[in-house]
Amino acid sequence: MPPISVMIKPASGSCNMRCRYCFYADEQENREVKSYGVMSLETMRNLVDKALDYAEHACTFAFQGGEPTLAGIDYFREFVKYVEERKRKQEPENRPAARLQIHYALQTNGYAITEEWARFFAENRFLIGVSLDGTKEIHDRYRLDAAGKGTHQRVMESIALFEKYKVDFNILTVITGPSARRGQKIYSFFRQNHFDYHQYIECLDPLEEEPGGHDYSLTPERLEQFLKSTFDVWYQDVSGGYYVSNRYFDNLLLMLYGREPESCNMRGTCGIQWIAEADGGMYPCDFYVLDQWRLGNVNENTFEEMDRRRAELGFIQASMRVPEECRSCRWAALCRNGCRRNRRLGESEDGKNYFCSAYKGFFEYAYPRLAELARKGVGRPGW
Repeated sequence: MPPISVMIKPASGSCNMRCRYCFYADEQENREVKSYGVMSLETMRNLVDKALDYAEHACTFAFQGGEPTLAGIDYFREFVKYVEERKRKQEPENRPAARLQIHYALQTNGYAITEEWARFFAENRFLIGVSLDGTKEIHDRYRLDAAGKGTHQRVMESIALFEKYKVDFNILTVITGPSARRGQKIYSFFRQNHFDYHQYIECLDPLEEEPGGHDYSLTPERLEQFLKSTFDVWYQDVSGGYYVSNRYFDNLLLMLYGREPESCNMRGTCGIQWIAEADGGMYPCDFYVLDQWRLGNVNENTFEEMDRRRAELGFIQASMRVPEECRSCRWAALCRNGCRRNRRLGESEDGKNYFCSAYKGFFEYAYPRLAELARKGVGRPGW
């Protein structure tokens, strides 16, 4: 088997913040068991055992939530300790898992990071994603704590701790309808603070709702505006020799070099993913941690059994539907119809991505400059 990545929700969907647009809180409301509590050590060990037995070459354990740090730092210490013990007990010559490269990552809202957490992340070489939507005004509009207060200052203090202890981190930003009109302001704020690794994700409307019904809703028109405006300032930086990593633009350049994008929402079809809830339940995608997509449980099933269940459910096959409009679209090779979560996949629907017009408008606008950067080798490994 190839290298694998397991996304783990050690505290289920529990969170110490109340972001108004949280897609996972919506998922919890759409399943029989809303929260699975904190992952037991027995379940953690079963998950590690089966993941290491299944993987080859490399295994990434990525923690998300809710807010994963609510599982407590002792949980993470025990996790890392058990992984190391598990590897040491195996004979390298007949146990491939002993030669695995292990990587750790964690996505945090940054609300309650302490020096103890920062030291732990640094010592164990965790890559941290920090959720930060931009300036205080932009961030505090929707990213609130349990008392309804803004969290921007707390997040910035956590980032300062990561910088102090030299923790590798990047910024994850949710694009909402209002913030999409302030793309350059958000980008400039990150540049001024020397945050040079960005990932922007589209705000999702609740499941089973027509998109566009909330004040935070992101429309295709607003997304197109955001992509164009941030591309302008990003292009100015990178063409001038200062490379800011924007995950979406990075992946577009990868495709122009003839390589596959690393971001799953840009590949055209869903890939094999493993999402572990706190009870050990496994799911095919973070956007589909729902009862009807449950693959099994690590306490009862092997990864091979759960992979067969994925095929039986037709999860990946459903993402292979190509709308008729895409077949003749000039931008199909770069767009690939976007993420499944934004597609119309009902029986009477065509599978077209909700943000189709945004992608078309953006590619018309930016492609000549993207192609220019590709010709120069910008963004290519070793550039």
